Amino acid sequence: MENRTARMTFLIDPRKKQLFEEICAQQDLTSSQVVRKLIQQYINENAGSRELPEWMTAPAAKAGDKPQ
Repeated sequence: MENRTARMTFLIDPRKKQLFEEICAQQDLTSSQVVRKLIQQYINENAGSRELPEWMTAPAAKAGDKPQ
């Protein structure tokens, strides 16, 4: 399991935030779950030749399932 103690803060247009949260709720996901998944996808697609640590490539990290 990932260590979820780091925090990221960023600014977003309030209208986009509202729409994003509504769509997340419709899919029974939190906005944090979706952002974590997007970050995972971005890393996988843009790591290039960088060797990723095992915890990033483990099946649980790749799964699209919601965390339990």
